[in-house]
Amino acid sequence: MKRRNETDIKELLQLFLRESQLETPLNEYRLINSWEKVAGKVVQRYTDGLRIHNQKLIVRLKSPALRSDLMMRRQELVNKLNEEVGAKVIYDIEFH
Repeated sequence: MKRRNETDIKELLQLFLRESQLETPLNEYRLINSWEKVAGKVVQRYTDGLRIHNQKLIVRLKSPALRSDLMMRRQELVNKLNEEVGAKVIYDIEFH
């Protein structure tokens, strides 16, 4: 009996996404959607908008006090967000 060249479905999907240039947009989408889980519901309520530009997460906030608090936790949030996605999507966060 001959063995077939078998590949894991996860590897095939990753290869397809990479070749279709969809891997990065998908990871960015997943990272933005994980903001509430990582930052918390209270922070989410004061978040006015999220976007990614040049591997930097741009966060618009409604509260200046919250902005200064999150600035101190910036690197922790970057690490947790990337960990949640399972890829190095962002390198920094900018709060406005």
